[in-house]
Amino acid sequence: MFFAAFILTITTMFSGFSMEAEAAEGQLGIDAEAAMLIDADTGRVLYEKNSDVVLGVASMAKMMTEYMVLEAVKEGKLKWDQKVKINEYVHKLSAAPGLSNVGLTQGEDYTVQELYEAMAIHSGNAATVALAEVLSGTEKNHVEKMNKKAAELGLKDYKFVNSSGLNNSDLLGQHPAGSPEEENVMSARSLATLAFRLLNDYPEVLDTASMPSLKFRDGREYKNFNWMLPGLVYQYDGVDGLKTGSTDFAGYGFTATAMRNDQRFISVIMKADSKDSRFSETRKILDFAFSNFTEEELVKKNHQVKGKKNLPVTKGKEDSVKIQSKESITMTIRNGEKDQYEPVLVLDKKKLNENGELTAPIKKGEQVGYMTVKSKKDENISFLTEVGQKQVQVPVVAAESIEKANWFVLMMRGVGGFFGDLFGGIADTVKGWF
Repeated sequence: MFFAAFILTITTMFSGFSMEAEAAEGQLGIDAEAAMLIDADTGRVLYEKNSDVVLGVASMAKMMTEYMVLEAVKEGKLKWDQKVKINEYVHKLSAAPGLSNVGLTQGEDYTVQELYEAMAIHSGNAATVALAEVLSGTEKNHVEKMNKKAAELGLKDYKFVNSSGLNNSDLLGQHPAGSPEEENVMSARSLATLAFRLLNDYPEVLDTASMPSLKFRDGREYKNFNWMLPGLVYQYDGVDGLKTGSTDFAGYGFTATAMRNDQRFISVIMKADSKDSRFSETRKILDFAFSNFTEEELVKKNHQVKGKKNLPVTKGKEDSVKIQSKESITMTIRNGEKDQYEPVLVLDKKKLNENGELTAPIKKGEQVGYMTVKSKKDENISFLTEVGQKQVQVPVVAAESIEKANWFVLMMRGVGGFFGDLFGGIADTVKGWF
């Protein structure tokens, strides 16, 4: 019986996963190993396919070095006009055949900005290594920092073995970590999380990511591999980033972002079977996003939850206080489903006594909890990070001030309560006689 139950459980689990994947794929028919769509403001997950499967990411891994460069510049540890001298290894890597690169001359100085643009626009692998070395001393140190930063940013499934996203076998015998044939791997969820943090922490990343081409000091013009930018082969209205990637192991991937009418989405496509299909599948998922989702105000400012408009108060001049939301709650939802959500009040238990009362004095605007929303269908509202989750939580505050009652009033209430309890006890006793 135990064995049969075990087999049934396993079968149910896998059939559940299968049905979930089939339902997701059937919804959009995305022709890629994994995919994801999120709202860029909150990180709310709007669509996913095999989002936790760990796959090769190729040059999409460069988003981590982009994050670390922007962070170092913000903290004053790196300057855009800082000079970086190109060593022999970086020079040779920049000339390696078959790799995306901007040629870098040995012994010549390039600015951090030049190298960053080469990395972000034309996916320059040697430029990425040069940035890794200036950030961390060596690429090996940088890879260790990449993995630590991934943990800090809340990524779950990842492993970085180099800064560029190349296969280690392409690094001219100087791979910094992992085995000689290893590559960087992540899940679609982790890629989406990285892109979400990159856009929200350093929105200036789009200043470079949105450039269709790079005019370099060698006099050449290098096209952006994001062919959905304006003027390129698969241009798509609203696309202004973010990063492509491809290797034999990873297939073809694209982490994209697009904005229309103040609504921004992030999409991830992993292991598509061609350069063209990673863009056609991204178009499909972005069409779905802009056609089916809008940001709606689900809870107005100063909203009071029905049946919970007041909280009892002890030791106050009044015995209750009105409570309301301090701000409105907006969230990206499917069109026409606004009435499928309802507000949820969550009180701060530390503010309440054992009887569920607030203790006077209470100041107007004092926070007593928070308000969020839930689906009336009990559907899971999923977010990439806790930061995103908290964006649909707003403070609930006292709508008025309640002063503490003076000592005489409190004494008389105490006396009244004592005699009330006394007479109540006597009455109960007398009732017991009959």
